[in-house]
Amino acid sequence: MKTLSEILALSTQYLEERKISRARREAEDLLCDALSTTRMELYTDSERPLTQPELDLCRSRLARRGNREPLAYIHGSQKFFDCDIIVTPDVLIPRQETEVLVDKIAATLESLDLEGKTLWDVCTGSGCIGIALKKRFPQLQVELSDVSSAAAQIARENATRNAVDVQVHEGDLLAPFVGRHCDFFVCNPPYVTETEYASLEPEVRDHEPKGALVTEDQGLALYRRLAQELRGHLRPGGRAWFELGTGQGEAIQALFAQDPWRKLKIDCDWAGHERFFSLENE
Repeated sequence: MKTLSEILALSTQYLEERKISRARREAEDLLCDALSTTRMELYTDSERPLTQPELDLCRSRLARRGNREPLAYIHGSQKFFDCDIIVTPDVLIPRQETEVLVDKIAATLESLDLEGKTLWDVCTGSGCIGIALKKRFPQLQVELSDVSSAAAQIARENATRNAVDVQVHEGDLLAPFVGRHCDFFVCNPPYVTETEYASLEPEVRDHEPKGALVTEDQGLALYRRLAQELRGHLRPGGRAWFELGTGQGEAIQALFAQDPWRKLKIDCDWAGHERFFSLENE
């Protein structure tokens, strides 16, 4: 039987041959997940022989990664802002950039009286943004929505998994909120163009849901709708935050500048790319 050290070496070689970046670290993560062990134990128990069922499981998961399936889908969950988020091919994998957005929102909410206040997380996908904010601010009423019924179900499961009480709706953009108002609004909508989509890495293009990534009008279709519809839902003094694609900041700001919103602001992610847009109602 092969030992842990032998399997780790073979797994690293297998991933390198398939052009997987950080092959050694990814092999470690895959083996740790498959064997329910730690990275340290991979080395302290390096001479332990693997059983045949363990070998079969490791090989199965390595084959999936060799096919460029993202690690998060293989594992079935992703850590996000103190939450454990279930992910399947029905929802996007939460990104570090979105954690930055949640951190920016939290920094604002910390200074406010949130009693009786409502936050909507639209295009919620896995629910990671709204669930993370509800977990951080339990007094805040949080509602999630997504046009995908499969995504909405994952969001419900994530709310249960993270022990937070949120409402989850199904519907196109603001359709679930007809006649209603919120104090805070956050949206990470599809904003990738078809041209950009064709050049994405296989992990994204071949495995994550295209409908959660791609939209029309040079990636601006949903922002254009929100610029027209959001004012009827955001209370006076209410605040809104959006994630956006690189290079879209000026165009999105121009869309919202057609109405008298206040404090329109574009912020960058850790890499210095324009990634977030925020505003405040009158």
